[in-house]
Amino acid sequence: MKKIAIQGVKGCFHHAAVSRYFEGCHYQLMECSSFRELACSVAKSNVDIGVMAIENTIAGTILTNYSLLSEYNLRIVGETYIPVQHHLMAFPGQKIEEIQEIYSHPMALLQCELFIGAYPNIKISEYYDTAAAAKYISIRKKKGLAAIASENAAKEYELEIIYRSIQTISSNFTRFFIIKNFSKKKKENDFNKASLKFKILHTTGSLSQILSLISSLGINMTKIQSIPIIERPWEYSFYVDIVFKSIKNYERMKEHLQKISCLHQLSIMGEYKNGRIN
Repeated sequence: MKKIAIQGVKGCFHHAAVSRYFEGCHYQLMECSSFRELACSVAKSNVDIGVMAIENTIAGTILTNYSLLSEYNLRIVGETYIPVQHHLMAFPGQKIEEIQEIYSHPMALLQCELFIGAYPNIKISEYYDTAAAAKYISIRKKKGLAAIASENAAKEYELEIIYRSIQTISSNFTRFFIIKNFSKKKKENDFNKASLKFKILHTTGSLSQILSLISSLGINMTKIQSIPIIERPWEYSFYVDIVFKSIKNYERMKEHLQKISCLHQLSIMGEYKNGRIN
C-alpha cells in the first residue's frame, strides 16, 4: 500500500487529486499542515509519493512550491487536474439566515467573494485548509458556523450543503504535481511532457535564444514561469513545461541546450505523461 503525503486533511482538494490520479489503488494518506512539511516528508522518504498543488486557473502559480521542489530536490513523475467547486456547508438543519460566521482557506474565500459579499453581516474567518475548516465545524457541532469546502469534505465530516457551487467563476481548475524523492529516479520511456528549470546569463537575448531553439524542434511550451534568485537580486530562474510527440526531438533539444553559451544551468525536474482537464 502506497503512503501518500498531501497538504490538508481528508476531504480536501489534494485528497481529490490523489483519488483521481490513483483511482483503483489502495493507499494511506499522510496529512501535512503545510507544503514545506509535505516536501520534507517526500525528501526524507517518510512517504512513497507526494501530491502538491502547483497552479490554479484563477489564482495562478504557487511560486513557493516551485522553490520547495528545487530546495528538496524532488522529482515530478506525473500531474493531474481537479475542477474546483466550492460549497457552503454547516451542521445539519440550518439555513443561511442562521449562519453567523464562515470559515475557509483565504484562497477559497477570495474565489467566492461575490457570494460572500451578498451576506455582509456574516463574519469571515480564515482557516489554513478548506477541509480542515469543515472538520472544525463538524467537531464543534455548534449552530451558526459554516465552512466553504468541497462536496467530499461535506461527506467526510457529515455536514449539510446549504449552497452549492458558490465560486464566482464556474470554470476553475487546480493543477497538481505527483512528486517523489529524486534518489528513487528510474528511467522512463513512456512520457510526452517535461518540466525544466534553467538559469541564464544576464545578457541581451539569452532567453529568446533558448526559447527559439525549443520551438524550432517542434516542441510546444505550455508554461514559462520566472522566479527570483534570492541571493542574486534582479536575476531569475526559469521554469518551463514542454510537451512533444517525439522523444528523439526532446533528447536533441537537451543536447543542443547544453551547447548554448548563455545557458548557465539546466535541470530536468521531471519527465511524465501530460495530464488532461476533464
